Amino acid sequence: MVASIKLGLQFPCSLSNNVVKLGFHYSSSPSPNNKRRVSLMVNANSNRRLGGTINNGENNNINDKNYKVNGVRVAEAPLTLRKLKEDSAEEALVTCMHGRFQEGIFVYRQIFAIRSYEIGPDQTATMETILNFLQETALNHVANSGIGGNGFGATRQMSIRKLIWVVTRIQVQVQRYSSWGDIIEIDTWVDAHGKNGMRRDWVIRDHFTKEVIVKATSTWVMMNRETRKLCKIPEEVREELTPFYINRFAISNEDTDSEKIHKLTDQDAENIQTGLAPRWNDMDANQHVNNVKYIGWILESLPMKVLEDYYMTSMTLEFRRECTQSNMLESMATPTSKLIHGNNFINRKVNNNLQFTHLLRLLDDDQRPEVVRARTEWHFKNYADSI
Repeated sequence: MVASIKLGLQFPCSLSNNVVKLGFHYSSSPSPNNKRRVSLMVNANSNRRLGGTINNGENNNINDKNYKVNGVRVAEAPLTLRKLKEDSAEEALVTCMHGRFQEGIFVYRQIFAIRSYEIGPDQTATMETILNFLQETALNHVANSGIGGNGFGATRQMSIRKLIWVVTRIQVQVQRYSSWGDIIEIDTWVDAHGKNGMRRDWVIRDHFTKEVIVKATSTWVMMNRETRKLCKIPEEVREELTPFYINRFAISNEDTDSEKIHKLTDQDAENIQTGLAPRWNDMDANQHVNNVKYIGWILESLPMKVLEDYYMTSMTLEFRRECTQSNMLESMATPTSKLIHGNNFINRKVNNNLQFTHLLRLLDDDQRPEVVRARTEWHFKNYADSI
């Protein structure tokens, strides 16, 4: 039996007495590839005004609670660069698209749909897509927290002191890759990491089944935007962050990749891809290469057979220095077991799994300074089942 649900939301708009309608259509009839579809419709109607509220049984709206940071209630900070008129239809729509808080002010959740240009040759979301989603959720978390400044993910006190966040390490574990049209939800939260660092974790779930498909954790430190030197967290910044800290781990301690990533040399590397050049569009708002761009360069030095017959189940990145548009890089990779034991390629397959050690380094001088060390794990694709 086919059943469908239509849900409509209408927001009164102050512009020309229009009404903006936001509609969702959900069908319980699965498509040929066993996926249910959700459609989003927005239109304007100047003839009538209707109002209403929807309650899904959850009291997760942070605006109902008196949480204030720097005199601003959490989730009331500006969501865009322009001022949105209070209670306007535009603000309601933007808030819906930017996610909301869960569990008070501690967990921030955002929903994404996998678009056609975010999948790779195997028709699933790429690792770059996953990292972009994680980054977008983190930035919106700060923007909606009430402590956001005018920097790229910086708090107000960080902006005053010209400080920015710099990631030092990130680990991503993939249980399953999403396909085109899938709807996912991402939860993120933060906690202290040592005396002068912050840890940010993420969990990605299938929006409908709530199956956990990706887990990730990262560590961050502060850098002066002008001197490009690392610095301690000022007490004023710590006071902004502490109310949001929650002692929770997306990846358990026993599963966290804390092992040192070995440095590759020219003698160790089995594959080297040189002449990689950052483009203008690879730069982020902090004037260095976006962290996600490194993933594509890392994969450049892997054998095509690995990319075709295996899928990545884990990636750990260790960032060692900045990269700017004027730099040239080379990407190096070798199976980890060769680096440690010197075994040949055939003997490096264990239970159909592979592990590689990677290095991105600069070509600007004879020292070849390191930019990123990485470790990836790969599992043999079973074409009888979906990934």
